[in-house]
Amino acid sequence: MAIMLVRFCAAAFISVLTISAAQAQVRAPSRLPDPRGEFVRQCAPRMLGRWEHPEAICTCLHDHAAAMVEDRDLREALLRGISETGVPTIETDWVPTSKQGEIGPTFTRIAKPTLQCMFDPAK
Repeated sequence: MAIMLVRFCAAAFISVLTISAAQAQVRAPSRLPDPRGEFVRQCAPRMLGRWEHPEAICTCLHDHAAAMVEDRDLREALLRGISETGVPTIETDWVPTSKQGEIGPTFTRIAKPTLQCMFDPAK
């Protein structure tokens, strides 16, 4: 009888730990920073003094100009360039050698949405 009680308590304890661990895993992603929000947070200070609404410009660049870039490596390099310098830029060492030839065409693709974001971010 005592052994059964110990086994029952052990099983209940393990199930409580398992449920707690599962709940912690479910909650963990909400603690991660929002990539878009993090980009705007890093980008906006670079736009201060140049533009009237830096957050709107950064949001627009993220949602429209960078969204035009389908390749993940090039998009991440572009977002890094904007957040570090305040202007769309891609350093060649930020992308794999095999994709460095795509930097020029990427800027051609984002030229119109970038200008739209810089000069009329509300549209």
